[in-house]
Amino acid sequence: MGLSRRNFLHRIGAVGGYAAAYSAMVSLGLMATPAKAGPLQLPANLGAGKSVVVLGGGIAGLTAAYELERAGFTVTVLEARDRVGGRNWTLRNGSKVEMVGEATQTVSFSDGLYMNAGPARIPSHHEGLLGYCDKLGVPLEVEINSSRSAYFWSAGSNGGKPIQMRQGVNDTRGYISELLAKALNKGALDQDLTLEDKERLLPFLRAYGDLDEGMAFKGTERSGFAQVPGAAAQFGKGRDPLPLKELLANDQLRSTLFEDMVYMQATMFQPIGGMDRIAAGFQRAIKSPVIMNAEVLQIRQTAGGVAVAWRDRTGGPGQVTQADFAVVTIPLNILAKIDTNFDKPVKVAIAAVPYDYSNKIGFDAPRFWEKQQIFGGISFVGGDTGLVWYPSNGLHTARGMLLACYGSGPNAKGFAEKSLQDQIAVAKGVVGRLHPGHEGELTNPVVVNWSKIPFNMGPWPAWNGVGGQEGHLDDPNYRLLNQPHGRVYFSGAHLSQMPGWQEGAVLSAQRTLGQIATRVSQSVAERRVARPAA
Repeated sequence: MGLSRRNFLHRIGAVGGYAAAYSAMVSLGLMATPAKAGPLQLPANLGAGKSVVVLGGGIAGLTAAYELERAGFTVTVLEARDRVGGRNWTLRNGSKVEMVGEATQTVSFSDGLYMNAGPARIPSHHEGLLGYCDKLGVPLEVEINSSRSAYFWSAGSNGGKPIQMRQGVNDTRGYISELLAKALNKGALDQDLTLEDKERLLPFLRAYGDLDEGMAFKGTERSGFAQVPGAAAQFGKGRDPLPLKELLANDQLRSTLFEDMVYMQATMFQPIGGMDRIAAGFQRAIKSPVIMNAEVLQIRQTAGGVAVAWRDRTGGPGQVTQADFAVVTIPLNILAKIDTNFDKPVKVAIAAVPYDYSNKIGFDAPRFWEKQQIFGGISFVGGDTGLVWYPSNGLHTARGMLLACYGSGPNAKGFAEKSLQDQIAVAKGVVGRLHPGHEGELTNPVVVNWSKIPFNMGPWPAWNGVGGQEGHLDDPNYRLLNQPHGRVYFSGAHLSQMPGWQEGAVLSAQRTLGQIATRVSQSVAERRVARPAA
C-alpha cells in the first residue's frame, strides 16, 4: 500500500526529526524556502551507513562535506587543485599563479600583504557564510567598501581630472533637489502630489540638497572644503560646486550610487588575514578525507551508487571512488569536458552554459593614498580596469596591496587577451590618472585572469549569455541542473541567485543537503513501512 503525503511526512519526522521533515516539505513545494539563511541542523545519525563523494573543494563542496560528516555520512572530497577554496583564493608572498598560456607568476609581496584573487568582501546580510565564520572560529574585520575621499574619473569630464566622491555625490544631490523644487513650484507635479505632499517635500529637498533659502544649490560643505576649519578665526569654506554639465558628462557618475546597492551596503566584512581563512576553517573542521590534486576524469552512475574515476596530478595510478551519492560542485564549463553517463538533456544543459570574464591586478606599494585621506574604499575609472580598490587592513603601516584592476564582462575578455606586461602597464596608467606621480611606486605586480585559471576558466556563468554576480535566474538549464539526477546532485554558487558570491555557494549546498536528507529519510521510512509487524 502506498503512503499518503501526510503519513509520509509523519514517517520522515519520526525518523529524521524536524529538520528532515521540513526539508521534505520544502522539496515537495509545501513550504517556501526561507529567504533568511539559518544554521543547518541535520540529524546526527541521518547518514549512518551511507556515503557521499563531493567533487570540488570550493565553498559549496566544503559546506556540503562539513554538514554531511556531521550528519553521519561517510564523506570523501576530491579537489583538483593543491588547495581548497576554489575561487576563495588568497595570494601571499611565494604564492604561484598558473594561467593557461601564460608563464607562472610567483607573488613577491612584502611580508603581511595579501591579495584576495577571488571574493574579497562579505555583506552583513549574507548570514549563511557569516554563520560558518562564527561556527568555524574565523575572525572578521570591517571591509571599508566605500570612501568619500576616493574618486571617479572619466576622460571626457572635468578636464580629465578625477572628481572626489564626496563632491560627486553631494553636488549631484544638490542639483537634483534644486530642479525638483523648481518643478514643484511651477506646478509641474500637481497631478501627482497633494498640497500637503508638496509642503512636506519642499523642506526635505532643501535639507537633502543643502539648498539656500531661495531653493537654489550654490554649493555645500558636504562636498568638501576649499579651506578646512582650523584654529582661531580660520573658518571652514566649502568648495565651489562643479557644473552640472561636467557631472553629467562623466560616464562614471553612476558609481556615486555604488554603496547604495544592497550587496555593497555597509557594514561589509573580511576575514582577518585573507579570505582563504574561511576555507582553512572548513578544512580544519572536516575530519573526512579531502584529497588534493585529484582531477576527476569520469563520473558513472550505477544501479547502486556513483563511481568517480580520478587521477593524482602529482603522479601515480588512476583511482576510483565509489559512494551512494555524489555532490558535484565542479564549474559547469569544466564538468562539460568530463566523461559522464548523465542523461542527454543533462549533458546538453551543462555544455550550454558559457562563462563570464573577470580580471584582477594587484601591486605592492607605499600607502600614498592615505596621505589623500583615502582609507579603504574604491575609486571608479570604468574601461578595461574598472576600478582601484584600496586596502581596509593595515592602516597607517608602511605598505599596502593596491588592487589597480577589477573588471568583468566584455571589456574583461579583451583585456585578458593583452600580454601580462601590457595589462600591468594599463593598470599603472590608471593609478597615475587618479594619483599623478605615484604610478612609479607600484611594485611586485600580479595578474589574475579568471578565464585562464585551470579548473575554473571563468569567474561565474553567463546564463543566457549574460554575466553577472547576482541576478534573477530562471533559465531552463538552470532549473534542470538544480534538480537531482539519479544519485547525482549538482551544487554551487553557479546554481544560486548569487553566482558571484560565496553566500550563493553556501545556500546552494544547504539546499542540496536538504534534498539528500529528504531522500535518505524517505528511504528509511519506506523500509520501516514495508517491514512486517512482529
